[in-house]
Amino acid sequence: MKKLLLLILLIAPIGVFAQKFGHFNSADIIQLMPEYKTAQTELETLQKQYEDDLKRMQDELQKKVAAYEKESANLLDNVRQRREAELQDLNQRIQQSYQDNQMALQKASQEKMQNISNKMLTAIKEIGQAGGYVYIMDVTAGVPYISTTLSTDVTAELKKKLGLQ
Repeated sequence: MKKLLLLILLIAPIGVFAQKFGHFNSADIIQLMPEYKTAQTELETLQKQYEDDLKRMQDELQKKVAAYEKESANLLDNVRQRREAELQDLNQRIQQSYQDNQMALQKASQEKMQNISNKMLTAIKEIGQAGGYVYIMDVTAGVPYISTTLSTDVTAELKKKLGLQ
């Protein structure tokens, strides 16, 4: 019984080292994905559209402010107050539009990156299952240390799986 226990204790560490670990660099892979390039183009287009909309609103505000300043001395108090309220309202709408646009842009970016991440995650799982890996870690995720002698770099395999070169 003691010999069996001793044999198990001696063999157990060998079994631990037989486990396979992998690592990859997601930053390198994501930038090569056509979906990423498409997403960047779409986000830039959306951002440009938002900027153009805000510019139009700001131009309108400037025109109204200029017109108000020219006429303000000759306006009745109630008309002046109404015009000032209109200018304040327009200014608030511009600020609200800016905030809404930023939130919409951030949401669109998150959705597009989630789709890209899901595609990469699926490929990583397939590589992990096919290769018998225990863990496959992303080196860009802030892992403090990965031994390149005990861990296999699967970046090239992942690029191949995703159809990237």
